[in-house]
Amino acid sequence: MRIFVLILAAALSVSSVAAQKIENIINAAEVERIEKVLSADDMEGRKAFTRGIEKAAAFIADEFKKSGLQTLNNNGNYLQSFKMIRAKFLGLNASFDGTALNEKNVIAVTCKPELQINETSGYELVKIEKGANFFAEARKYAGLTRNALVIVDTSFSANFGRLTQLKSQMFQSDKSVVFVLGSEIPRQYRIEASHSILEQPLTNVVAVLPGKSLANEYVIFSGHYDHLGINSKKAVNNDSIYNGANDDAAGTTAMMLLAKYYSQVKGNERTLIFAAFTAEEIGGFGAAYFSRQLDPAKVVAMFNIEMIGTESKWGANSAYITGYEKTDMGRILQNNLKGTGFNFYPDPYPDQQLFYRSDNATLARLGVPAHTISTSKMDSEPNYHQLSDEIGTLNIPNMTRIIQSIALSARGIVNGKETPSRVDAGSLR
Repeated sequence: MRIFVLILAAALSVSSVAAQKIENIINAAEVERIEKVLSADDMEGRKAFTRGIEKAAAFIADEFKKSGLQTLNNNGNYLQSFKMIRAKFLGLNASFDGTALNEKNVIAVTCKPELQINETSGYELVKIEKGANFFAEARKYAGLTRNALVIVDTSFSANFGRLTQLKSQMFQSDKSVVFVLGSEIPRQYRIEASHSILEQPLTNVVAVLPGKSLANEYVIFSGHYDHLGINSKKAVNNDSIYNGANDDAAGTTAMMLLAKYYSQVKGNERTLIFAAFTAEEIGGFGAAYFSRQLDPAKVVAMFNIEMIGTESKWGANSAYITGYEKTDMGRILQNNLKGTGFNFYPDPYPDQQLFYRSDNATLARLGVPAHTISTSKMDSEPNYHQLSDEIGTLNIPNMTRIIQSIALSARGIVNGKETPSRVDAGSLR
């Protein structure tokens, strides 16, 4: 460990302040301290909508405060609270040009208990044509940013029903989108849909370190702090708590220590945003909400960190980057690690589509070079989503080296001298 830090410090010699402080801030003792708190039994598995995750959020916010970080938009609160809306369908009365519609062919995505619209309601009329990327086109309207009536070509009838998933993935909005399976855009229409609406509060924890010369360009460091909670029906050796030490207290710990490090080094020309996301385990809702609060054109890079507590398939001093081939960000990071003995590799599990399964995905689909850094052996990780995912299974010294290496590899992006290429959003699913 000491040899690695000396090599790392030498590589950082271009910045004597950074070389002096990295071991003082990002060290095994601090990694273990934060990890122990986040994965402790009294956090009750940090499941969304529980007391345990609220306790974890308060701890993360307090650490941000101690580091002297600002709040997003200077709103005075590190807690980014929002509501997730789930709508249960109750009934429908709808017609196109006087002909009644089968309720199976109509899906109203709305936060309103009673939705009543017609051709005078000012809804945008659009159509998803045959041969289009159905889900990519439908996703454009899922954010409920505008009122729209979307006609879906009948060639998509087999998958049309899957759009009901959008009813459980909404954030509070006064806009509505109605999907109708059909062939023609109507001249006249009437749609009346009833739903029961359930509001569920969620909270990200977000802090900001303002940049200097490039303050309007953002670099994001993130990890999700939620996990699976308590399994009262299946205890193992009297243990029923999913502590989530690796998934993803490890990534959250990394993000928090990077926040502390950069707040003391103060060498960032770009604005740095540090985010602990909620509700990743139930659909990535925290990252999705957070992403909608930013202009993606201003986000230069996103370092999402997930499950770095165990050695990768290549052993110590290594990690992989999901979507490595989609931008040159991985090559930039690796180039900054020359001489350290640490290596970033492309994702070795492409069949698992990890690039799309973590909190980087929302911004990546908008063109941001947003990648996840991980070491998890997804084909043979014994503690993944198990009660056994506890701090005793982690390699703390190796985890420390990974966090230090992220700090080193990101220096050109943080100080504004390097800018990764953008993701070709049109090539994504």
